[in-house]
Amino acid sequence: MRTPKSLRVSDDAAATLNEWCRSTTLPHGQIMRSKIILQLSEGMTPTEVAAAQRTSAKTVHRWRNRFEEEGVEGLQERARSGRPTVIDKKAVDRVLFLTTKRIPQEATHWSIELMAKYAEVTPWQVRQIWEAADLRPHRLKTFKISNDPKFSDKVIDIVGLYMNPPDNAVVMSVEEKTQIQALDRTQPGFPLSPSRIGNRTHDYDLSPDFRAMTKMRFPVNLTGWISQHEEAIQRRTNQQGHQRT
Repeated sequence: MRTPKSLRVSDDAAATLNEWCRSTTLPHGQIMRSKIILQLSEGMTPTEVAAAQRTSAKTVHRWRNRFEEEGVEGLQERARSGRPTVIDKKAVDRVLFLTTKRIPQEATHWSIELMAKYAEVTPWQVRQIWEAADLRPHRLKTFKISNDPKFSDKVIDIVGLYMNPPDNAVVMSVEEKTQIQALDRTQPGFPLSPSRIGNRTHDYDLSPDFRAMTKMRFPVNLTGWISQHEEAIQRRTNQQGHQRT
């Protein structure tokens, strides 16, 4: 039986091939071809290399010949023949319209799988369309703008109520739930569009049921706490004044 001669690989080529083998981003085929050449250079037979890489001996011989003719450049991926994949314009328009003008009923924003289902395209096509249009429906910015001139004072009062509550008092905070869900924001936001993330206000309008709950009265005497709170604010203001001087 004829024994193939060992494959000679230069130090520079071996360094390149080893770097390709450690890569986590290169195509699998290119990594496998690099391992084939390195194993052949170590003295393994084509049959042994084929078994190690789970391929055929014919494939090992083909890439050995390619390496001997072209070097490491011959192992890289090449452009495939044939017409490139083209996405139908109607499918593109449908995906863009749904992404920017509609909200799915079963979710708060579009996902690739959900859009593929509604637009009747593949997830790969959705990803390509979103990337080309720079659309990111999963991201959302929030903002808060208040025209109230006493907004800062009110924030201090509310935060102070939590940080320094009155003695023997209960501080209650009611958040939305499914029966009193708040969906309308206090100010209109900008919708999602190409190259721009959608946004909305931080706060929202409360539903009538929620407003009715806020009218409930609790017998809590805040007189003592208000005086304590004002004294605490005055002390903090004086301390800040001393620090500036």
